[in-house]
Amino acid sequence: MRKTQAYKSLPYNPALRDKAKALRKAGILHEVLLWLELKSKKLNVLDFDRQKIIGNYIVDFYCAEKSVVIEVDGSSHNGKQDEDAERDRYLHGLGLTVIRLLAKDVMQNMDGVIVFLRDHPALSGTPPEEGNYSAPQFPSSGGES
Repeated sequence: MRKTQAYKSLPYNPALRDKAKALRKAGILHEVLLWLELKSKKLNVLDFDRQKIIGNYIVDFYCAEKSVVIEVDGSSHNGKQDEDAERDRYLHGLGLTVIRLLAKDVMQNMDGVIVFLRDHPALSGTPPEEGNYSAPQFPSSGGES
């Protein structure tokens, strides 16, 4: 069941609704492949949304129960490190954990990505604020930001 209060308490820009819908329909391959692994509570019995509007951003995947955003960085992120860092700061400011993956990892090593996410402290076990957090690193993506 969704943590409705946490879900609804996030800032939301309704002007992005059509863009988020278009992104879901566009079906970017690496996002669709990861979605197949996240939907229907397949990962740690957690409920994820795809192309969730948070403030003035549209995040790839969002889990309200764990306050986690998963971003898959493909070629559209090339040269946008400053913009990504600003976005991450904003999301962290809302109390969200941001996990970044590379599209090539999703495409070439889905099993490894799923193990990484399944075992990530923000998506399993005790919440980070209770003392078990150490930033895991996915081998080629650098892990969390």
